[in-house]
Order: sequence, then C-alpha cells, then structure tokens
Amino acid sequence: MTTVLPLLPAPGPPAGSPGPDRLPESAREHLATTPFGLYVHVPFCATRCGYCDFNTYTSDELGLGANRAEYAGTAIAELRRAAETLGPDLPTVSTVFVGGGTPTLLPANDLAAVLAEIHRLFPVADEIEVTTEANPETVDRAYLGRLREAGFTRVSLGMQSAAEHVLAVLDRRHTPGRAVEAAREARAAGFEHVNLDLIYGTPGETDADWAASLDAVLAGPVDHVSAYALIVEEGTRLARRINRGELPMPDDDVLADRYEQADATLRTAGFEWYEVSNWATSDAARCRHNELYWANANWWGVGPGAHSHVGGLRWWNVKHPAAYADRLSAGLSPAQDAELLDDADRALETVMLGLRLREGLALGLLSEAGRARAADAVARGLLDPVAHTAGRAVLTDRGRLLADAVVRDLTD
Repeated sequence: MTTVLPLLPAPGPPAGSPGPDRLPESAREHLATTPFGLYVHVPFCATRCGYCDFNTYTSDELGLGANRAEYAGTAIAELRRAAETLGPDLPTVSTVFVGGGTPTLLPANDLAAVLAEIHRLFPVADEIEVTTEANPETVDRAYLGRLREAGFTRVSLGMQSAAEHVLAVLDRRHTPGRAVEAAREARAAGFEHVNLDLIYGTPGETDADWAASLDAVLAGPVDHVSAYALIVEEGTRLARRINRGELPMPDDDVLADRYEQADATLRTAGFEWYEVSNWATSDAARCRHNELYWANANWWGVGPGAHSHVGGLRWWNVKHPAAYADRLSAGLSPAQDAELLDDADRALETVMLGLRLREGLALGLLSEAGRARAADAVARGLLDPVAHTAGRAVLTDRGRLLADAVVRDLTD
C-alpha cells in the first residue's frame, strides 16, 4: 500500500516523518548512483488552450512574488532548498527540462539565470541535456540564440497541427507554418536537437489535414517528433463544447488510423519509435529527460504543482503560484503532499512505464499471473514472440495501438 503523508504549512513534516525536507534513509541509499534530473515548471500562458488542463495561469499578476518578472528568483529559491536537502553528497544532474505553461514567455535571460544557478548549486554531467518547451509565437532567432549561448541543448516546440481550422478548435494562437519556421530558427541558433509536438484526432481534422501536418514536420530540421492522441479532459473548454454538442467526441478508430499513419510516415523518413508516442532519428536524439521518468529514476520538480521523485519518495508542490511564492519567501517548503512508495508500488510503476518503451521489459519483472497473461498477449499479436522467447515483453505494432489495455492486463 502507498503511504500518504500530508505536509502541513510548516518548515516540513513533523520530526521523523519523511518529506522533501527530510528524506528517509531509504531514499538516500542510491542517491549518488541513480540518474537525476531537474524539472522547472513555468506556470504562465498568454491564453489557455481549449484542451489544456495543466497547472497554468494566463494573468501576468497573480499576487506578490508570483508574477513573471519575479518568477525566476522564486524558482531559484526552491533550487537552493533542493541542493540543501539533497546534500552533502549531491547527485549529478544529467538532464534539465523547463516546461509549462509557456517557459518562453519569460525573458531568455531569466531562463539563463535559472540554468546558471543549477550549475552553481549542483555537479552537472559533461554532456548534460537541457530542454525548454516553447510556443512558436514566443521565440525568434535572437531569443533562441541567447538560450543556446546559456547552455540549453534542446528545444521542444508545440506545433499540434498544420491545419488552420484544427488550430482554431484547439485555441492555438500560432499560424500554420510558424512552428516549422521556429524549428529552422532553432537550428540556425545552434540547436542540434529540435522536437515538434503534434496532436491528432481533433474534431474536424481530416485524413488530409493529418497527412499535411506530418509532411510539414518532415519539412523542418527536426530529429524528434512527439505525437499524442487528443484527450478530452473534464473541465476544459473543449470538453464543454463537446458536451454541448458543438463538436463530436474523438473517435477511437480514427485515433488508431492516425497513429498508424504517423508511424508509417515517420518510419519512412528515418524516425524510429522509442516510446509509444515518441520518435527519434537516433539514440542521441531521444529525450533523455523523459527516459529518466520512464526508468523511474530520480528528479526534483521545481515550481507550483511540480512533482518530484527521489528513491521512492514522491511529493508535489502547492498549485497556485502565489501560494508557492509565499511559502518560499517565508522559508517554508512549497510541498503540499507526499507519498512513500513501497516495493510493490515501485515494481508496478516499473512495469507500467517499461512496457511503453521500444526495449520493453524483462518478463521476470511481471507477477506469475502477469507472465501468463503475457503469453496470451503474444498469442493475440500484442507482444513480440521473438522477444518473448528471449525473456522480454515488447509491444508489437498492434500492441502499441492498445498499449494502455496491455499494461492494465499485465499489471492487474
């Protein structure tokens, strides 16, 4: 069972209780040898996209200490707490990922300052990967050049679609073609690794629209593509429009067709899938930060609503930027709650995440019942028979279409 640990608005949990300011010895045991990354959440957006339920805010002013102008300093305050908590034997930072929200609404110098502080506080790997997400309309070559100069190595641009009417349904502000243009600017600024994000299955999207989006991506200088099926999240503007009958619900058969089309197109162009929703032109082009998540390694999440995981201890920060800033300015932990995962929890997550990867996972990580179901999944064409004979559970092309169902089946 997972142990849920409420964190009071105090400098940390009660004495003796595990928490982000008081890591248990079990979490410290492999701290120096387990891959470690930092995630920095920037909660600001110019507008809210109709499908988005992320922890983001559209107003510049969210209370003292919570506006864009002061945010870098607030994030740096949590980074300093992280270094103090994890020390004295600090783990080496192998990846940094700045996400949101729209990180590139902040001045490039602010993002550079956050990265500089990470270098000052932590040992970092020689080949550290540093990614920022970006909306195409918020960057230009000069901005991207400043990030590259500061040490960012990778940029992930939200494209979603090349069809204007699809972007309109998603409430995206950029025009068709701008994302690919921004990718070219990133290359010109010196970024070797550039990703474009796509969403498929938007109401009103046609086969031709999706084909055009894939063609547009391949016309850009990218070495990584992420493609996600549209998920209608409750409470979003898109969900309300669908509930009112203004738009149809995404069709599962159409989503499957779109995925197969993406995989075939990208594969022909030299991209290989390495996680169900991610394709890269080489191992070097993979997102190492996301691989850290999928490997259930360690990371510290900085920012309002950010989640962290260190050695089986998971915690998450208060969501509102003003509350987050207030806690840090008062010298308190911004964490809201935590949970200490037991061995069974961690084993389950290892299976759930590993099955989505191209390499799959060892059958020995499954329970006895899971191994029996894996054999049945081979018979149904969902797991690769050759890999199964070699002792691994690896999804087939058909299995990728039903990945969530296969994961549920093998972990039930």
